[in-house]
Amino acid sequence: MAKKAVATFSGDKSSLKNVVKCIKMVKSERTGAYQFQEELVPTDEVADYFKK
Repeated sequence: MAKKAVATFSGDKSSLKNVVKCIKMVKSERTGAYQFQEELVPTDEVADYFKK
């Protein structure tokens, strides 16, 4: 039977309500393959994160 993976964020729960996990595809300069870049971004800055 497979294990169930549960993601938890450590720290104060009240401060995490304004944070979103963003996943963006980025092309590697060295190999030319695409990689996934994950980052926790404040809710207000999500649009700016995907523009750059």
